[in-house]
Amino acid sequence: MCLAAWSIQQHERFPWVLASNRDEFFARPTAPLGWWQPSVGGQEILSGRDLEAGGSWLGVTRLGRLALVTNVREPGRFAADALSRGSLVTAGLAADQVDAAWLDKVTEAPRNGFNFLVADLFTGECAWATNRTPQYRQMRAGLYGLSNASLDTPWPKVAMLKEKLADVLRVCANINVVDVANTNADINVNVAANVVAEQLFAALANPQIAADAVLPQTGVPLERERLLSSAFIRIADEGKAQAVYGTRCSTVVIAERVGDAKNATKIVRMFERVFDASGRVSNNTALQFEVV
Repeated sequence: MCLAAWSIQQHERFPWVLASNRDEFFARPTAPLGWWQPSVGGQEILSGRDLEAGGSWLGVTRLGRLALVTNVREPGRFAADALSRGSLVTAGLAADQVDAAWLDKVTEAPRNGFNFLVADLFTGECAWATNRTPQYRQMRAGLYGLSNASLDTPWPKVAMLKEKLADVLRVCANINVVDVANTNADINVNVAANVVAEQLFAALANPQIAADAVLPQTGVPLERERLLSSAFIRIADEGKAQAVYGTRCSTVVIAERVGDAKNATKIVRMFERVFDASGRVSNNTALQFEVV
């Protein structure tokens, strides 16, 4: 995953909302969003799967824990024998407790540069860790963004997605809530949540390239810096129509409290939109579950 913005306790009904893009080579085998067990006898997680190195880039558990990872862009600094960064997600979701000591061990392990986020979607507890300086931060209620640099580095696409997320949360406060019975579950599908997801998907699909004056300088050639500056990325070989690298999927995670404050039902909704090398949507998945 290479772009994410999330809100913590910024809306009474939606205590946690996350919008994210995963950028990767299209040749890398990947399984779409679904429930699976990373280890025999272990708890199920809901995530997409990297079928090459194992692990994932973003996942949640039935207990309402979320974990995600992004790479740190470091041209010329890559160890082929390093541990998989995707294993951070499955390890963070399986751990009994994710505290400062656990995160210190994570940052000491021999991995290429990463950002790692782990959170409880309903209590608001959230921590960010990296194996680059600085190493650890506990986050309070607020709005955050992340790409392939440090937390809240104001790259244009990070700033754009954070602004859009703030706008969506303001707008959804005025939405007339209409619950539609879902015959496949004992919970309701909320129209407001679908509106939030669709608006965030639109922001994640933004192909606009940033102006040269505001481009980050990460050590890659200028033309590649331009191509990587948009939220939705497609990079093709010269003269080719299909991309070799780009946005493989967009994901929105919404934690929602339904009902009165004292007896609210806690629901997690996860939406994934998968893209092929031509930039077309090849798969849409929307799953939801109740946290007990």
